Amino acid sequence: MPKNKQATWGGRFATGPAALMLRFSESASFDRRLAPFDIAGSRAHSAMLAHVGLITPKERDAIHAGLDAILLEIERGEFAWDERLEDVHMNIEHALTMRVPSAAKMHTARSRNDQVATDMRLFFKHACSVLAAKVAGAQRALLAAAQRSEGVLIPGYTHLQRAQPVPAAHHLLAWLEMLERDRSRFQEVGGKANECPLGSGALAGTTLPIDREFTAKQLGFVDARGRARVTQNSMDAVADRDLFAEFALACALFGVHFSRIAEDLILWSSTEFKFVALPDEFCTGSSLMPQKKNPDSCELLRGKSARLQGNLHTLLTLMKGLPLTYNRDLQEDKVPVFDSFDQASICADVLEATVAGMAFNPGRCAAASSDPALLATDLADYLVAKGVPFREAHHVVGAVVALAERKGCPIPELATSELRRLHPRFGPDWAKVFDLKRALAMRKGTGMPGPVQLARQFARWKKTLA
Repeated sequence: MPKNKQATWGGRFATGPAALMLRFSESASFDRRLAPFDIAGSRAHSAMLAHVGLITPKERDAIHAGLDAILLEIERGEFAWDERLEDVHMNIEHALTMRVPSAAKMHTARSRNDQVATDMRLFFKHACSVLAAKVAGAQRALLAAAQRSEGVLIPGYTHLQRAQPVPAAHHLLAWLEMLERDRSRFQEVGGKANECPLGSGALAGTTLPIDREFTAKQLGFVDARGRARVTQNSMDAVADRDLFAEFALACALFGVHFSRIAEDLILWSSTEFKFVALPDEFCTGSSLMPQKKNPDSCELLRGKSARLQGNLHTLLTLMKGLPLTYNRDLQEDKVPVFDSFDQASICADVLEATVAGMAFNPGRCAAASSDPALLATDLADYLVAKGVPFREAHHVVGAVVALAERKGCPIPELATSELRRLHPRFGPDWAKVFDLKRALAMRKGTGMPGPVQLARQFARWKKTLA
């Protein structure tokens, strides 16, 4: 073959690509991380070719031995990548063919289009499994932190204004719910990746007698009963990038969630709140002000969230105007996916470690949650229990709050006679609603922050995350 021909498709061309074009179009610099999946796909494909008689068992074994040797070199960092060979697929195939002549038959009945689609589905199955496990690790750290916070009450907030008192554990368990949706999403995306596109060819399959189901089973694309799962339309199989967007969406939503958690922690660790102390190992100081302890891990988590959203937007924009089937634009689909995986992975680890080293300040939490105004709604409920319509009770209690503000005293210190002038249904026992233990004990319904429900949620999460 003339030296100026590209090794895999150069027969049509009088000259090879310009050096600038090679540098512009190569993807081996980033898609080389697909090498383990690409080699697994080539092993399965060559096994199938031998199964249907298109290559001999001896040729298959030689190909497999060569692929194993190349994988070992890649893992050791000894493999020589060549940008002139464009991508991970051709680098591996070229290296194999130089060692195993029969490897020239390995690409029989497949295209790089269905090859990369298969590689990426294998990657997504792996990536989703890894991320689901990492999210579970962060959840376990949160559960442990919630258990350590037993007895600590904090104000719950709406509009960043103190609203009603809740156990700190209830707040942390709310974060657990958010992360459980993320874990479930990663599992769902991994399940959707479980269809094998290999055998779809460039877009219209092949005239050769291949066995797609055999290949699918070799690669683990099977259902719960061990039956092969393969894509059902050869054009869609090589054009589809929904998984890329769904994976990026799962990462982006995870980012939104850990960013919201980080924002709470940033507020809680500030001098103004001082509800928690974050671990020194995940904070930094100031180059000028020696007293500073900055919540850098949490601030970076907020920043990484924006990056994950950008990756999703990149993919959606990339896909939106493409005709079927494969277009070279789709080479750009891997960088945002790989980046989302890498960033979501390290963010999950940092979230877990930050939460694991977090400690509540019970005194500051108690001072903030003991404000009687936080139980104003309970006072309205007191009137409702005596037959007052809620809208009326709400208005009356608003007047009680205003009265306490005018007099400059906590609500429970108002005289019963003063409240009765606002509404006759106030009895001598009205002030009992400002007992925090009573207020929480009254919250018995599913999902509420009362002690009975909190115990049930702890039991539920221990079982879920076991």
